[in-house]
Amino acid sequence: MSGVLPSQTIETMIANGQLRAASPIIPEQIQPASLDLRLGTVAYRVRASFLAGRGRTVAERLEEFEMHRVDLSNGAVLEKGCVYLVPLMEELALSPDVSAVANAKSSTGRVDLLTRTIIDGGTEFDRIPMGYRGPLYAEICPRSFSVLVRPGMRLNQIRFRDGQAVLSDYELANLHRNQTLVTGGKAVIDEGLGFSVDLRPERGDLVGYRAKPHTPVIDLDKIGHYEIADFWEELRTTKGQIILDPDAFYILVSREAVHIPPLFAAEMAPYLAMVGEFRVHYAGFFDPGFGHARLGGRGARGVLEVRCHEAPFVLEHGQIVGRLVYERMAKEPSRLYGREIASNYQGQGLKLSKHFKSA
Repeated sequence: MSGVLPSQTIETMIANGQLRAASPIIPEQIQPASLDLRLGTVAYRVRASFLAGRGRTVAERLEEFEMHRVDLSNGAVLEKGCVYLVPLMEELALSPDVSAVANAKSSTGRVDLLTRTIIDGGTEFDRIPMGYRGPLYAEICPRSFSVLVRPGMRLNQIRFRDGQAVLSDYELANLHRNQTLVTGGKAVIDEGLGFSVDLRPERGDLVGYRAKPHTPVIDLDKIGHYEIADFWEELRTTKGQIILDPDAFYILVSREAVHIPPLFAAEMAPYLAMVGEFRVHYAGFFDPGFGHARLGGRGARGVLEVRCHEAPFVLEHGQIVGRLVYERMAKEPSRLYGREIASNYQGQGLKLSKHFKSA
């Protein structure tokens, strides 16, 4: 059956060599509908972001753009505002009918760490064509905070597809009628399930956080370690609106609570550029079981990683800012988000990354 490949199929792909690595892949890397990718031992500081392009390898292009190398073996700081390329431990040998898409993990996006996957011959970020055989690289650009990284850290993840998996609006509407995909707001279905921003919380007036410009380094191995006030300014309003400053980074939350049934996965996608020049996501995979009632969930809000471009922009409560594209799983995963795996963000509301102490 076509669709997104589940955890048990990923395990089979590892066993038969379609997924291989310099260091053995560990069970903790396998998610319900994706595989976490691990940093290798060296980072290349490059002059600019790039794609390999048809018929060319990433190694060839590195000869043009490399400035210097950073040994990650004992940990090293990737500096804010710089672009790095890190060979990943994993390599692919996909079958002719399997393609893949990559994305940053949730905790990566929430510290404004732009992380994208590139491949040999690639003409798009994060997109791997059917039958690709070769290495994987992570392009990493810390935007708000400098970060300390080490080999084996998992900043991005990859999802595999066999054939067409995306639900049409008609199929999505039927699924919502049968299983209730969103609560707390009207289901707006238009090339996916629309979601809006919450600027009128039920309790209090805290609506989000804005990254501070001059902060210490974040060690990405430290969980629940950092004081929020050292890195973030609180955003409070009783007016149901905020003004986004150009190139500032914000953490906000969706008004709607999202449900991902076990036989489906979803990816966060931009809405329309015409509604405002801002981006609302860097990390975008929602695993089967996320917020789902069958697993004891009551829905989970979507955390919005927002960056405004060009000009200050007024964002208002209930404004649609993004959409969830639902995909069909080839099979129900043997492990589900919120039940069989440790899930940091099940049932979440407004929540910073796992590196910070609880508010």
